[in-house]
Amino acid sequence: MAQELVYGLHAVQALLKSSPQQVQELLLLRGRKDQKLQKIIRQAEQNEIVIRFVDRRVLDEKIGDEGNHQGVLAICAAATKVYDEQFLKSLLQQLDDRGEPPFLLLLDGVTDPHNLGACLRSAEAAGVHAVIAPKDKAAGLTPTARKVACGAAEVLPFVTVTNLARTLQMLQQAGVWIYGAAGEAEQNIYQAQLTGPLALVMGAEGPGLRRLTRENCDHLIKIPMAGEVSSLNVSVATGVCLFEAVRQRGG
Repeated sequence: MAQELVYGLHAVQALLKSSPQQVQELLLLRGRKDQKLQKIIRQAEQNEIVIRFVDRRVLDEKIGDEGNHQGVLAICAAATKVYDEQFLKSLLQQLDDRGEPPFLLLLDGVTDPHNLGACLRSAEAAGVHAVIAPKDKAAGLTPTARKVACGAAEVLPFVTVTNLARTLQMLQQAGVWIYGAAGEAEQNIYQAQLTGPLALVMGAEGPGLRRLTRENCDHLIKIPMAGEVSSLNVSVATGVCLFEAVRQRGG
């Protein structure tokens, strides 16, 4: 059976809250007895999950160079839930039934799992309904991305699509306005109207939005820069754009 690893205090705690049935075994650092760990132990015991206390070496070997496990690692059955274009259409219908305007984030070619995780964390905090990314040439939900997301990856739908341009067209047909972030845009984000059905598209560092992605945006916007640095890290830029939208949408 395929397995995946989820590690870090926030990520594991969120997993135990949202999908405890997915956890096959919990590995905890021997000798650690702080309050945060005790909360995780209680969650695991309530769900009758096997807990094993191990030396730091065992945890380090499990994750390799991936990052900091914080003394907590969950061994899980590989997630069977797949979020795709059909899920996205269903989500749009559900939001329409509730009279709630969609608020979506699309990532065009973000390949660094740290950046993906940080974008997921900001998106979940901002109340985004789903994060969408291409299946190919983009970061997926690796253990590193989940760890950096601090639990957001366990509760926020991450939708992978075959063709991002086609997905943008589908969103437009559903009445969603597409705003792409591009440094050369004439309109800055504080001038844009980010209320109503909204999809915010962020490009990869360096190349930015791909040509087809750019052509399928309704508007291009930029973050005004006052210093000598020409651009922001994509996860920082995403946070700035998302929370300007949150401000305009009434918090």
